[in-house]
Amino acid sequence: MTLISTMAIAASTLVGVAVVASQDPNMPTDTSDMKAQINHHAPDFTLKDMKGVDQSLGQYKGKWVVLEWNNKDCPIVQRHYNSGNMQELQDWAVKKGVVWLTICSSASGKQGYVDASGAMASTEDVKWKGTAYLLDPEGKVGKMYDAKTTPEMFVINPDGMLIYMGAIDDKPNAGTNEVKNSRNYVREALDLAMAGKPLKMKVSQPYGCNVKY
Repeated sequence: MTLISTMAIAASTLVGVAVVASQDPNMPTDTSDMKAQINHHAPDFTLKDMKGVDQSLGQYKGKWVVLEWNNKDCPIVQRHYNSGNMQELQDWAVKKGVVWLTICSSASGKQGYVDASGAMASTEDVKWKGTAYLLDPEGKVGKMYDAKTTPEMFVINPDGMLIYMGAIDDKPNAGTNEVKNSRNYVREALDLAMAGKPLKMKVSQPYGCNVKY
């Protein structure tokens, strides 16, 4: 073997090592086939919002993100909106720089289903204050996150890690006038995580109406 060929093999080997070393096994490049798990990277997705714009989780990398599963006709969802509880939480979070994505996974013909115009009408009616309202009538993203109820909440940190999943608060049977006195898990998770403190609650039992896939 000549000196030149030996040097070429050595160089290619070093390049290969450099490429492998640059790939972080804890940072998957494609999470679209993953299922949501706490303390793991949140699965990426792309959905149309009510304005017809593609919204992907990946485009918000580096930001705090809240996912809220919604069904406008669910009495439990209505309780949180009629009291103003959900809108106040949305407004508080968005003002802190949080991206708030509301998702409807109701199938066509099922309770809570909305098309783009229906979503715009319903969000205007309740004075919704989120970032984008996403349409998931095939239930692909809902099933990816194993969303079972409306409302059901997920909090994702700027590294793309799912740090909270479950109920909005600790009072599933609260009346409309009582919800604001509950322990709000979403607000608590954001407050603690943004301050660099450990979360007291990472997973809770979601409550509400079954997602109407």
